[in-house]
Amino acid sequence: MDSMKMKDMIEDYVKFYNSFDVEGMMALLHGDIEFRNISNDSMDMETKGIEKFREIAEQSKSLFTYRCQTIVGYSFEDDKAQVEIDYEGILAKDLPNGMKAGDKIHMKGKSVFAFRDEKVAVIEDYS
Repeated sequence: MDSMKMKDMIEDYVKFYNSFDVEGMMALLHGDIEFRNISNDSMDMETKGIEKFREIAEQSKSLFTYRCQTIVGYSFEDDKAQVEIDYEGILAKDLPNGMKAGDKIHMKGKSVFAFRDEKVAVIEDYS
């Protein structure tokens, strides 16, 4: 897949993510989607399959009243893209880590997207 098509799909995915549109996100994903969330060099979540991803996406919607990923840079290699992200969100409910509903989160991270069969097959989020 060429880099422009990957970029377009990633931008669509981020647009759907920011607007809490789970169905829009799902339309871009391979049936065997692999998702990993890595925080502070430790994997804190890993799923495989579109239904597991859907569960996680639906659950995460309830955590925020507002969330916004802003893409600040891209790099491409073969069927992979690395995206530098600025992230901000406002919590909808209290979290076990002590953060409270209404608290604002702001962080920088990156996401790696891999593609197969014209769909997003792997997403790895690093923060």
